[in-house]
Amino acid sequence: MNLRSRPLRLALVLTAVLLLAGGSLGYVLHARHRERPPGPAAADASFSLEEPGLYFQDPVTGRVARQAGEQVPRVPGGPSCDRFHTAGEHALCLRRLPGVPARTEALVLDRRLREVRRVTVPGIPNRARVSASGQVLSWTTFTTGDSYATTAFSTRTAILDLRTGYLVKSIEQIPLTLDGARHHDSDVNYWGVTFARDDNRFYATVSTGGRTHLVEGDLRTWSAKALRENVECPSLSPDDTRIAFKKKVSDDPRSPWRLHVLDLATMREHPVSEPHSVDDQAAWLDSATLGYALPGRDGRASDVWSVPADGTGAPRLVVAGGSSPANVP
Repeated sequence: MNLRSRPLRLALVLTAVLLLAGGSLGYVLHARHRERPPGPAAADASFSLEEPGLYFQDPVTGRVARQAGEQVPRVPGGPSCDRFHTAGEHALCLRRLPGVPARTEALVLDRRLREVRRVTVPGIPNRARVSASGQVLSWTTFTTGDSYATTAFSTRTAILDLRTGYLVKSIEQIPLTLDGARHHDSDVNYWGVTFARDDNRFYATVSTGGRTHLVEGDLRTWSAKALRENVECPSLSPDDTRIAFKKKVSDDPRSPWRLHVLDLATMREHPVSEPHSVDDQAAWLDSATLGYALPGRDGRASDVWSVPADGTGAPRLVVAGGSSPANVP
């Protein structure tokens, strides 16, 4: 071999290797980009939270829609979500990601539905709540099982404070006072957070020892105390005085709950006029009206209904084909 040609041959070989490696790296990066789940959504450019109306998840399209009145056609085009809630300056969109084990993507969006933050957590989307200001958010996922009607389930509930950027991935370790004493147990589960207007106090359900309790939490002191037994999925009224919740009234798995309202000042409760079992975290559509999802008619996955919070009146169908209602005044 000509010794003077050896450097040239070596340079050609090195160039080929680099080109091949660059092509492989480009393919890997392209493949990773292609496999990444789509962003929040593909919300249409014309769809935002600036318009008043009832926002909800359309179970047919899987996207958020808006309806300005019961006789007004829905406006489609929102983000793709399994659970949705909005208040103040932000919205929370929970989406189940493909693959095993189950994972959920929690997307924080602004009023123009632009992404503010994205968090991936284990489990199946279950509950979503945004405080009245839009600055504090919470979500719950099922990490084992998929129904509160059985004992074979486990949840994970997170709280995100956008004012500080601080994320509590699971609130299970919050110091809990139960029956006047500090409570520690490996079976503690929290779900269904709802926030007071001060963005500090919150309420949630805790399950332990086979019982469920309403707890009042404090973000600043990072503490929680049980207030009352047999309260699930609380929802605080706009004036912070009442809590709508589902109460277990039967061991029949087909109809275990009844929707109630609790007065926090007197601790007196009353059922609302909805006779069906409501497995939902009700939303306050205004200071006097609750909105919630029930299994749909005519093969629909779910419908949104409303009922007076004071126990009078009768339930009304608000949205045929919908869930996760949130009213934007």
